Amino acid sequence: MNSRTWSAATLSALLLLPMPAAPAAAAEEDATLLRIFLRDGTSLVSYGEPARVGDRVVFSMPTAVTPNPPLHLVNLPAERVDWDRTDRYANAARAAHYLKGQAELDYAALTKQLAQALDDVATTSSPAHRLAIVERARSLLADWPQRHYNYRQAEVRQMVGMLDEAIADLRAASGETQFDLSLSAFVDPPAITEPLLPPLTLREGIEQVLNAARVIDSSVERTSLLSTALGVIERDKGELPSAFVATKRAEVEAALNVELQIDRSYSALATGTLAAVDRRAALADVRGVERLLAGVRQHDAELGYQRPEAVSTLVKTLEAKLDATRRLRLARDHWELRLPAFVAYSTAIRAPIALFAQLRPSLEDIKALAGSSPASLASLEQRVSLLLKLLARIGPPEELAAAHALMVSAAQLASSAVIVRREATLANDMGRAWNASSAAAGALMLGARAREDIRSLLRPPQLQ
Repeated sequence: MNSRTWSAATLSALLLLPMPAAPAAAAEEDATLLRIFLRDGTSLVSYGEPARVGDRVVFSMPTAVTPNPPLHLVNLPAERVDWDRTDRYANAARAAHYLKGQAELDYAALTKQLAQALDDVATTSSPAHRLAIVERARSLLADWPQRHYNYRQAEVRQMVGMLDEAIADLRAASGETQFDLSLSAFVDPPAITEPLLPPLTLREGIEQVLNAARVIDSSVERTSLLSTALGVIERDKGELPSAFVATKRAEVEAALNVELQIDRSYSALATGTLAAVDRRAALADVRGVERLLAGVRQHDAELGYQRPEAVSTLVKTLEAKLDATRRLRLARDHWELRLPAFVAYSTAIRAPIALFAQLRPSLEDIKALAGSSPASLASLEQRVSLLLKLLARIGPPEELAAAHALMVSAAQLASSAVIVRREATLANDMGRAWNASSAAAGALMLGARAREDIRSLLRPPQLQ
């Protein structure tokens, strides 16, 4: 038998191997039930793949043993998890899930590809082309078991062996004299050593929820899980032993009462501390705020560090308040140190502020275009001139320089308002009258703002 006849016979024999029929419909997809094994030896069911985020692991845990169970999101510290065992179990569960649902479909697709390749060989006359087709088919087969949990490995190996013979025959036909004798080498995937656990019973499902409540570190999630467990016990009590129902109900209710009492204790701690810290901070009592901060940490220790999230939030609030109190203390110390200069300025600015207040009625008339008699303009001009002289004689402290400059600007605008109003009256010019109105409005606005800024800066600093 020549080489071409031999390769054809080999490929024909391969075609005679049993090929699976494609299923009429794909198997119904369902989530893979994994297990999160904890370091204490217990485990929690994960409905689908868990997510590891930083130092946390988050997964959906079924809280019932029904086909489409309600799920509860569980968030655990990653350090609580036995990752080696969890990963081994995940590999075993994925393999079982794959073999149950998708494996036969994938194998059918593989054999269909192989049959198509052999058909192509049969219709190809070029030896090099025939060899390339068979080598591609061989490569596809050789890699397939490792990527499909070793499904149908024996059949695949048989097919690969037959393709190796065909490849050697085709190479000989093309004149090649050296052959790869290790074509059929397989590398078995690592053995899966973690046995799969049976589905949870109703009692085991309740115990799992209670176990999750014990190991999570979020009080909100813990209370939610305990409430869920109590609801399951009440709902399914007819299917559970009465002793189990009575014991677990009492256990869960006691745990919920403990959680509620702890919540009340921490709530009272936060409410009392926040009220006290506001009083201490308003007095710039740095030591008082520090004592309150230390008191929170001491009370947290006495309560057993049961609410880390609440305490962390409270501590951050107190630390921010402490920083604000220190700033206020520094500002008040500065104010007291500068008090003599502030007192002197307060005395000096009293007359200009009072004089500016006397200008308001006349400036309001100019602003409203309500009329300004020659006598009122003359009187206003004299008082504005006096105001500017008084302000020029005052040397404000550095802290009040901006507010003082604002008052000077207000007086200058008042002077402009008087001058422009006189010009408008002489020329009977409405446009100029409106310019005077704008100047008067600016003077009134800046004067009010300057007066308020000066009064604020002369008072002791307050907590913002």
